[in-house]
Amino acid sequence: MTSQRTRNRLILKLQELGIKDERVLSVMRKVPRHLFMAEALASRAYENTSLPIGHGQTISQPYMVARMTELLIEDGLPENVLEVGTGSGYQSSILASLVPRVFSVERIRPLQEKAKQVLAEVGFRNISFKHSDGGWGWKACGPYEGILAAAAPEEIPTNLLEQLAVGAKLVIPVGKEGEQVLQRVTRTEVAYEVEVIEPVSFVPFLHGKA
Repeated sequence: MTSQRTRNRLILKLQELGIKDERVLSVMRKVPRHLFMAEALASRAYENTSLPIGHGQTISQPYMVARMTELLIEDGLPENVLEVGTGSGYQSSILASLVPRVFSVERIRPLQEKAKQVLAEVGFRNISFKHSDGGWGWKACGPYEGILAAAAPEEIPTNLLEQLAVGAKLVIPVGKEGEQVLQRVTRTEVAYEVEVIEPVSFVPFLHGKA
């Protein structure tokens, strides 16, 4: 169930759902998603579904990982990306396969420690990690040419907007449970331009460290 044939079926499904960026599809064909979840769930790794990873969190649905990544890199590959919510590390691996530097923040330490271990074993060396409240971002390493968030705040944290470079994009789900929409925010010289992409369902954006 983790064979290349199984992975290829997932890629075909993503294409049917509208994912067009060949860079994203190529990376997702290669990255071993089954390594980022419990062994008991590995047989379901290449289904287009989110799955539990403990601590009330999930590994995102492959379509959503692909869609958010596609939106982030549509106008060119950023040099650095801030990821808010390391989670399982799967989204980190997709980003790190495409951009030179990924800075990943996670509030739940055991999740991030497990993700760091798996990412190192898979061979990623271009990801930096911080155990912190995601709403704070990671100012010291910014500004960022891209920011991607894997949890939904009711309103976008000001810190994340301020850590965007001019011309950079933030891809983030926003809204209350049952009312969330995926947004792409582009910082211009004078404002933030917001695009509403599609309805989504993400875990809520929580504050503090655990």
